[in-house]
Amino acid sequence: MQPTDLTVSAIIERDGRYLMVEEVASGAVVINQPGGHLESGESPEEAVIREVLEETGCDVACGELIGVYLWIHPQTRQQFLRIVFAATLLSEDDARPLDDGIIAKRWLSSADIEHRRQSLRSPVVQRCIRDFEAGRRQPESLFSGMLPLQQNVHAVLASAELV
Repeated sequence: MQPTDLTVSAIIERDGRYLMVEEVASGAVVINQPGGHLESGESPEEAVIREVLEETGCDVACGELIGVYLWIHPQTRQQFLRIVFAATLLSEDDARPLDDGIIAKRWLSSADIEHRRQSLRSPVVQRCIRDFEAGRRQPESLFSGMLPLQQNVHAVLASAELV
C-alpha cells in the first residue's frame, strides 16, 4: 500500500467568493483550494500560510480548523489526507510569481464551484466548502500530542472523515 499523502488547504472567502487555484495535476487542469504539503518542522497552520502565499500571492491569517478529510483515489487507491482551515485574507500581490503548476488564482462563488465540479481536483474541494458554509469547526486541541504530523499520520487518519 502507498503511503498517505498528507496535505493542508485553506478556505478563504471574500464577498461570497472563494479563493481557488487553477492548476495542472496528473496532466489535467483542475480547480482546488490553495494548499500543499507540510515541510519538515512546520505546523499545519504555518504550512497553510506559506502554501497560500506561494500559490496565490495572497497573505492570510490561519483561522479555525474546519476538518480533516480522507479521500482515496478510485483508480490508484492512493490515500489523500487533507487538513482544512478557514483563513482570512490580509493582502494580495498580483505581481508575485505563482508556484510551478499553478495556472491562475480564481475567486469563485459556490455556484461557480458546483458548476465546475467535474474539474475539481477531488470531491474534498466541494465538501469542505459546504462544511465551511454550514459553520462546521473542529476543536483546536484535535492535534494535541500529534506533532509533527508527518510522523503521526495514523493518529490524524483516526480523526478524518472519508469523502
